[in-house]
Amino acid sequence: MTDKRPITDWQLWLEHPERLLVRRIVFQVHLWLGALAAAYLLLMSISGSAIVFRNELAGNDLVEWLVRLHSSLLTRTTGRFVNGIGGGCLTLLCLTGAFIWWPGTNHWRRSLTVDWSGTFARINWDLHSALGFWLFLLVLLWGVSGIYFVFPDPFNILYSVDRVGRFANSALDWLSSLHFGRFGWFIQALWVVFGLAPAILAFSGVFICCRRMIFKKPSNPRSQ
Repeated sequence: MTDKRPITDWQLWLEHPERLLVRRIVFQVHLWLGALAAAYLLLMSISGSAIVFRNELAGNDLVEWLVRLHSSLLTRTTGRFVNGIGGGCLTLLCLTGAFIWWPGTNHWRRSLTVDWSGTFARINWDLHSALGFWLFLLVLLWGVSGIYFVFPDPFNILYSVDRVGRFANSALDWLSSLHFGRFGWFIQALWVVFGLAPAILAFSGVFICCRRMIFKKPSNPRSQ
């Protein structure tokens, strides 16, 4: 006799996550939020990489202009507020991206690498998926720290569980230092390169969105 027991949600998630309603909803949130925030993320990513060595290049007018662009969009209070919202968007994109990344037991290994021999659409999808996976924690760090710089009050909850304040101070200092890569020239050089990840993710994400909506193509080339 064949086993006709209904498949559980957990089994469906492991084997065919694209069939789950919650995943389709989260995918739409990720898709459209990424499309709306793409230009902002592109700007912040490029300007952030450009000013990693700002202390070493202090006095250069272009660097100072880029610092103001990155920190406040050249508009002070309003720009800082927008940056706080932008940090929240980046954080949400990271979390929703992590949720929808899992492609199923038959494809997860392929989602860790890029098949450079494929079509542009396939390379674009692979790059978005693989880069999002390997640099997830770093991009999430930039999102969370971006929120902290503008809206620090919610982070003060650390002081409620640390009356002395040593852990809270250290944690928040580390959060700030990690945002800028302030751990020597080697880490700063890595931050210059890795800092372009949100820009690549934004570009590849917009391509996925356009291909899905304009050309009526499946968002995942593997489904073709």
